[in-house]
Amino acid sequence: MAISKENKEFIDSLIDYYISESQSYRQIAENYVPEVTSVSDTAFGIIAGCVYAGFLQAYQNQQQSPGLEDMKEFNQILKERAPLIKKSLMDKTNSDLKAKVNTESKIETESK
Repeated sequence: MAISKENKEFIDSLIDYYISESQSYRQIAENYVPEVTSVSDTAFGIIAGCVYAGFLQAYQNQQQSPGLEDMKEFNQILKERAPLIKKSLMDKTNSDLKAKVNTESKIETESK
């Protein structure tokens, strides 16, 4: 059995939601430093877990359970969208780094 069109659309909407809220999940992951070595990888794992839980909940709501083919298809969908999730997690890192560099430059300029 393949994932239904409605469930695929639901999965896509879940992924879109978590991408739009990725910085919140990044903040959650930051709470685990130094236990985790990569905040972005930890945040990615949290997001992937949330999407997976939503996928399973959708099946449960329909009184079904996903088969092996459904699981493979779900994993493929998530894998294809993984670069977008990772990018959304990295964007803040890049902007924070730029802000930090700008702040440090401003402080150096003001102290001269």
